[in-house]
Amino acid sequence: MVGGSQKKGDVMSASSPSLPDTLRVYGNLSLLEMAPVLLAAELYPGKTLLEHGSVMALWGRSSDLASLNSAGQADVATNSETQALRASVDNPDLRFIFTVAECPYRIVARRSAGVSGLADLRGKRVGTQLESSAAYFLEVMLRTAGLTSEDVVCVPFMAHTEAPISHLPEALRSGRLDAVALWEPQVQRAKLAIGSDAVEFRDPAVYTEKFNLCTTQAHLDNAPLRKRIVVFVRALIAAARRLKQKPEAGWRLVSQAAKLDIETVESAWPYLDYPATLATDLLDIFERQEVWIAKTQGRAPRTRDALSKLIDDSVLREALS
Repeated sequence: MVGGSQKKGDVMSASSPSLPDTLRVYGNLSLLEMAPVLLAAELYPGKTLLEHGSVMALWGRSSDLASLNSAGQADVATNSETQALRASVDNPDLRFIFTVAECPYRIVARRSAGVSGLADLRGKRVGTQLESSAAYFLEVMLRTAGLTSEDVVCVPFMAHTEAPISHLPEALRSGRLDAVALWEPQVQRAKLAIGSDAVEFRDPAVYTEKFNLCTTQAHLDNAPLRKRIVVFVRALIAAARRLKQKPEAGWRLVSQAAKLDIETVESAWPYLDYPATLATDLLDIFERQEVWIAKTQGRAPRTRDALSKLIDDSVLREALS
């Protein structure tokens, strides 16, 4: 059992045998964004296998990021739009089918480091994760102050490395960092670590993460598997609605899966939304991010038409019918 949870069907651990009709679900289990997925696995009427990993597991491969290492193959997988777009370059059959969570990222800095506005970050040490949604967020936020990521000292952190993101709060508190730019709950932990010394910057219009459920066209063309995916999306919708009414159910599941205390999860929870749909602005977001991703990968950006083929709302429509 993942996190020791029980449900009508069975939530299987990575060590459990995966039966042919088991829906294999991968995602970053350290994230608050996963709350609807964790609850949906309990609501889903069949068997589910929950694994830590990324959309790369859809093709039986591990991510190029140490934080998302995995084994095995997924039927559906979650990621921020940034990581999924990165993966889709070599795997154009990837399909975005549901938006699990939305979250405006934050920069938290130390006033004592001389930071009172975004422009004050020039030359400052900012902890973040490179080649990630956080790195993109930092770039676009800095642009609003006339800066770029080259104007700050980016200090890399990543789970499952010698500098895990769980060390960010202490690095900020001790003065090794002047600011952090990342996702929840580490930013909230960092803010709490420095108390009244904290100054925060965020702008949902500039960047709001879209954490999506993805699959492949091949999986969708497999009629029995497609049926299971539709049923799981239906469970995700029910889970998202339940979390709005009873968020403490999500706190418990995330706390268990991510090995976080309930207080940390609860304090970061208000920054996330679980929309229970497929975001209608995905294509616009893809088009903006594609320019940045293409630059980091040393290639030309894909066209809007090419990006549009990555979005498939047919599963959601079936789930709602």
